Amino acid sequence: MSVVANAPVFADLPTPAFRPGPAGTHITIRGLTKYFAGWPLYENFDLDIPKGKIVSVFGPNGCGKSTLINMIAGLVPIDSGEVLFDGKSLKDTQIGYVFQNYREALFPWMRTLDNIAYPLKLQGCSKAEVDRRMEELVASFDVKFDLRRYPYELSGGQQQTASIMRALAPRPEVLFLDEPFSALDFEMTLFIREKLQEVFMQTGTTMLLVSHDLEEAVYLADEVLLLTKRPTRVAEILRYDAPRPRTVDTLSEPDFVSTRRRSLEIFQREVRR
Repeated sequence: MSVVANAPVFADLPTPAFRPGPAGTHITIRGLTKYFAGWPLYENFDLDIPKGKIVSVFGPNGCGKSTLINMIAGLVPIDSGEVLFDGKSLKDTQIGYVFQNYREALFPWMRTLDNIAYPLKLQGCSKAEVDRRMEELVASFDVKFDLRRYPYELSGGQQQTASIMRALAPRPEVLFLDEPFSALDFEMTLFIREKLQEVFMQTGTTMLLVSHDLEEAVYLADEVLLLTKRPTRVAEILRYDAPRPRTVDTLSEPDFVSTRRRSLEIFQREVRR
């Protein structure tokens, strides 16, 4: 029998008893393990993500920020471990996902309004239910562009707005956002930030945001999850309790400045290790 060097072996390992998170936990991650090419990215990784909060994920390049939320969302398989949502499995949980690359996320053969309504139709909603939810989303996002157009006929910001509307259409329990602003210009970034804040204040939806922009990560977050280099662990979790809505004035407030500075110190410490 041949054995591949450095390959992980999970057979016959005892499964530890599942430990629930503290009160207020929404996503409970226990023993999460993921190997790439025989090398660990995550190994016996535990994390509790609070309910009704925005958690920003920030860390060194290659630490697996996007991979982490993709594993939680079920888009990337895990080698071992368990992820529960309010004690439920992923298949029993309604989630939404906003991809970084909005150009590939929307179906080009569907009109934009049909893209947004797609998850509702998958759920078997009636036409009246779909129309009602679409009206709510259009009003919430103050949509000025023509949703009857195809995605490729829209600007990048309009496409990402449609992507976020689609992710929110089925009223998800958890919304995943993988660097949703990275391909947008500054004006659209500010617009989408404010719309996400408004949605969060209206719904209290748990959000997990991956960002490569530290100011953005802190500005939107209730908690900043700072990761180490691989094999990835939690470096620290910083809480940021500034009231919402946050505005441009927030960026100069002492709590914001100190949280951003502390986040940067931890980030630099981990990069240098």
